[in-house]
Amino acid sequence: MKKNTAPAAEKPTFAVRHPEWWKFIKFNICIVVTTALDVSIYLFLQYFVFDELNAVPVTDNALLRFLRIEYRGYLYSYAISTTAGYVAAYLINRKLTFHSDVNAALSSFLYVIMVVFTILFDTWLGGVVGTIMQNNGWSTPVTELLMKCLIINVPTIWTYPLERFVIQRQRKKG
Repeated sequence: MKKNTAPAAEKPTFAVRHPEWWKFIKFNICIVVTTALDVSIYLFLQYFVFDELNAVPVTDNALLRFLRIEYRGYLYSYAISTTAGYVAAYLINRKLTFHSDVNAALSSFLYVIMVVFTILFDTWLGGVVGTIMQNNGWSTPVTELLMKCLIINVPTIWTYPLERFVIQRQRKKG
């Protein structure tokens, strides 16, 4: 009897069999990577760069009052780290997750709108949680890390669908 020397048909990979699930998985991997970047920058700024500003109140401002941001150290650390995280997420998702090839200017504009809303939400939620933690003496690097990770990931509820179906699309083939 002759042995079959022909190569067996390769089974399609998970990514080929389930392209939408694979995009969602890559999106979540991106979240983990950019959350690590965001949190690292945040903790460095909060506890080293702006440490002396953590007890300095922000000036009276309606937007900051609405967002419940009370301390300058938190404001600066959060704004800088969040911006860095979202810029990295945009680039990773555009190139690696969704392989977007639609107009980059339009995608960037739509992304900025989504991010502004998301940052306002995250900042408000972070301000509420941060103030509660600060006022109750719960603010430590570990609790800050846990809360930051939780707060950063709440917006996935709207960011994935918006990025996948509105912002980071691919041109229709054919």
